[in-house]
Amino acid sequence: MSTTTTHPAVAVATAPAPAPVAHSPIVNWFSDGWITTRRNLIKIKRVPDIVVFTTLQPIMFVLLFTYVYAGVINIPGSSYTEFIMAGIFAQTVVFGSTYSGSAMAQDLKDGIIDRFRTLPMSPSAVLIGRTNGDLMINTISMAVMMGTGLIVGWRIRSSFLEAVAAIALLLLFAYAFSWVMAFLGMSVRSPEVINNVSFLVLFPLTFISNAFVPSDTLPTPLRIFAEYNPVSALVQAARRLFGNVPPNTPVSDVWSMQNPELTVLIGIAALLIVFVPLSIRKFKKVSSR
Repeated sequence: MSTTTTHPAVAVATAPAPAPVAHSPIVNWFSDGWITTRRNLIKIKRVPDIVVFTTLQPIMFVLLFTYVYAGVINIPGSSYTEFIMAGIFAQTVVFGSTYSGSAMAQDLKDGIIDRFRTLPMSPSAVLIGRTNGDLMINTISMAVMMGTGLIVGWRIRSSFLEAVAAIALLLLFAYAFSWVMAFLGMSVRSPEVINNVSFLVLFPLTFISNAFVPSDTLPTPLRIFAEYNPVSALVQAARRLFGNVPPNTPVSDVWSMQNPELTVLIGIAALLIVFVPLSIRKFKKVSSR
């Protein structure tokens, strides 16, 4: 009598493969967003120059305005250091949002977007990862700026929760603005152009505002622009929440200056509602060429 034996390797080789686990579209969307976010975080880790030069700029601004201009600009009832810090916070996080635009333009030039297009992933995942990377860089910049500000004499005069609210408003506004810059980055033809475009947009917003001098000291046309400037509302909200508004400081009767926190929240919602779908539509268009 003879017996037939089956080799274990044959049994393993002929075993049926496990069926893929099906996930809901929402789970897949979060998963795709996290993967692209992780890609950008790894890039920051492997290219530390990004963080180094991003954090050097706010340090330079803090020292420049504190030690160069503080002696010639008088803020009644407060030191110029405490007055200026909210403006530097706002300027830095808004300028930090430009990295989304330049990175998207560079990815398009290098053909990385074409590689993403071949993968079974949500079109918005690339944009989510890109803007989340900006948020991380801005968070690091905020921490560095606050530490530098404390060294040169800036102090938080409000409660812990109010200070957290100020930081959250600054970072959320910067995140919403990252979607604007991502859209512009996909609209230009080269990474070099996006830098010029972003400065044309951001310089008037940051410098024609109440960030560095009280808006009532500006000439009338510039004062009107500054009072309705969303960056002015962001700066005013940060000053109030950090407790850095000088006592008895007159506030413009413009609604946005009377209610800066609500103005910033409305601005964040408006930017996301408008530019998230615009950016996704633009991404689909440029990736299908």
